[in-house]
Amino acid sequence: MARSNQALRQGAGRRLVVAVPYAWLLLFFLVPFLIVLKISFSEARVAMPPYAPLLEWAEEARRLVVTFNVDSYVFLLTDGLYVSTLLYSVQVAAISTLLCLALGYPMAYAIARATPRLRNLYLMLVVLPFWTSFLLRVYAWVGLLKTDGVINNVLTALGLIDAPLTLLYTDFAVYVGIVYSYLPFMILPLYANLEKHDLQLLEAAADLGARPVTSFLRITLPLSLPGVIAGSLLVFIPAVGEYVIPSLLGPTDQLMIGRVLSDEFFANRDWPVASAVAITMLVLLVMPILLFQRLQGRQPGVGR
Repeated sequence: MARSNQALRQGAGRRLVVAVPYAWLLLFFLVPFLIVLKISFSEARVAMPPYAPLLEWAEEARRLVVTFNVDSYVFLLTDGLYVSTLLYSVQVAAISTLLCLALGYPMAYAIARATPRLRNLYLMLVVLPFWTSFLLRVYAWVGLLKTDGVINNVLTALGLIDAPLTLLYTDFAVYVGIVYSYLPFMILPLYANLEKHDLQLLEAAADLGARPVTSFLRITLPLSLPGVIAGSLLVFIPAVGEYVIPSLLGPTDQLMIGRVLSDEFFANRDWPVASAVAITMLVLLVMPILLFQRLQGRQPGVGR
């Protein structure tokens, strides 16, 4: 009987521990998602709130009228502005992710192979920018990239350029800002993966005559693919909907989807179209996550 009561208490404790994150997701993800989904199928109105309810009681007919409108999604998928903006956002996010991977992989590899004391120092330096406000860090790049900023002044003083370069309000500035801001999200998952590798595999490959490049391509790189995918998702997903960096550093003639979403909500007050943009972005970004989980599930030993 005592063992049975103890097992019941342990089972109740496990269910409680699992219920807390599920309740959090239900309250702060599923409920807001359903609200936004409902608004996306509504009609825009000049009222408060600026959309028509899906369910409305008709006094004359004495029945409940359901108004289900898909015009926002049709408009979103057929309007050239939204299509080009979405494609541009995906392009910027993809290029930024590749740049973060090119910079982050060597850094994560160096940290994983460093001594424990230096490893802790390097990790502290990686997360050190998070101690400063994200907005202030982006604003700092304005001072660095503007026409009379630090970079142009240094290049002019060294005699490398005769006239200031146009660095600010360009695609280059957007890439610089995104890579600088999201590089730690690439380094940390890669480091967590590379740090667990068994170095005896590399020693065995060297004993069998494999060169360092061959050992890296045949052993280290395949084993680090889960870290590569995880870091790429952590960079790509928020970069698609980035709002602050393109607004402060990017060109004014090409908007990203985050800026369009904000304008639809607060400037145009077209909440159904804005909600449709948000739902479309969410669906497009959930697909790589599901693909990543499926690839992880196929790995040997996963789930055992």
